[in-house]
Amino acid sequence: MADGGERNRGEQEERGNRRPLRVWVDGCFDMVHFGHANALRQAKKMGDYLIVGVHSDEEISKHKGPPVMTEEERYKMVRAVKWVDEVVEAAPYVTTIETLDKYNCDYCVHGDDITMTADGHDTYSEVKNGGRYKECKRTAGVSTTDLVGRMLLLTKTHHDRENEARLPRDKVEELRENPQARSPWTGVSQFLPTTQKIAQFAEGGSGPEPGDRIVYVSGAFDLFHVGHLDFLQRARQEGDYLIVGLHTDPVVNDYKGSNHPIMNIHERTLCVLACRYVSEVVIGAPYTVSEELMEHFNIDVVIHGRTAIIPDPEGHDPYKVPKALGKYKQIDSGNDMTTTKIIERIIRNRLHFEARNKAKEEKEMRVFEALQKQVKSGQELIEESS
Repeated sequence: MADGGERNRGEQEERGNRRPLRVWVDGCFDMVHFGHANALRQAKKMGDYLIVGVHSDEEISKHKGPPVMTEEERYKMVRAVKWVDEVVEAAPYVTTIETLDKYNCDYCVHGDDITMTADGHDTYSEVKNGGRYKECKRTAGVSTTDLVGRMLLLTKTHHDRENEARLPRDKVEELRENPQARSPWTGVSQFLPTTQKIAQFAEGGSGPEPGDRIVYVSGAFDLFHVGHLDFLQRARQEGDYLIVGLHTDPVVNDYKGSNHPIMNIHERTLCVLACRYVSEVVIGAPYTVSEELMEHFNIDVVIHGRTAIIPDPEGHDPYKVPKALGKYKQIDSGNDMTTTKIIERIIRNRLHFEARNKAKEEKEMRVFEALQKQVKSGQELIEESS
């Protein structure tokens, strides 16, 4: 059996003898996470040029309910995923052959779950019937539904304030992860990180070239969002090679408190690695930027944003060393989005999101039951004819 390298070389040689394959992917891409990025990575592997259609707020609200992030935020996030070549704004919710032809795409790719319109129809039925559809594997262990549930669970204590209703824990747990989830697509299994997954997300990366100016930033980068994105883009402009240090979960919890971080360090690593501005990630970077760290990575400048600098456990400035070396710079990304603001959006629209997630699962369950009946009927026919 050919190994992965031989197989990839064979695919490249085959592609060299024909015109480039153009692949279409579409979706809401709400709160873009590593599951979205992994689908786009797989889709890009199936062709040469990846076009991603992102639905408008109006279309999403019509078919699913209100998105967490605005369409402009979602467009920006998808453009920053390193496997994406082009973004089509306000793409139609139902994927048609006409859309594929309009953008000269050979076929569309979607995960092995199902997406439905408001009236319960498969949004990919036309391209499936036309032979212009391929599937990629859904990334187990994450979904926007699950992240919303995590945030609602995180903030349960905030509903103990005077004149505020306490958020029922059972409702939150049902949203977050139902171990007996009715729908196989909405139900979320545990995310199990592997070295292969990290290697896949880090693919294409190489070390810095001689003479490159190396930039270092560090932080939690939890619920990777447009605020992080604009900061990293601005930081990358300060040099040629951008290293992002990710703090461990206990460290983030120490300075953020409550039940932070929302995403564990493995999930945060994949989210940051998928960003086109990032060259390398240090998993479990120390909170204090030491001289040893600076020398190890040959760092030319350490960048920090406009957020307040929280002292280390000993009460010292974690950026004391780079400041003393004249290798510290503070920048303004021009974006005031924070993880806290996203959580506030979720809380403000909690009832809408609960209703949306419940309706989504009910539609999925109806389709799943219908598929099971079809399989059962097929098996019975086979048994009768044998």
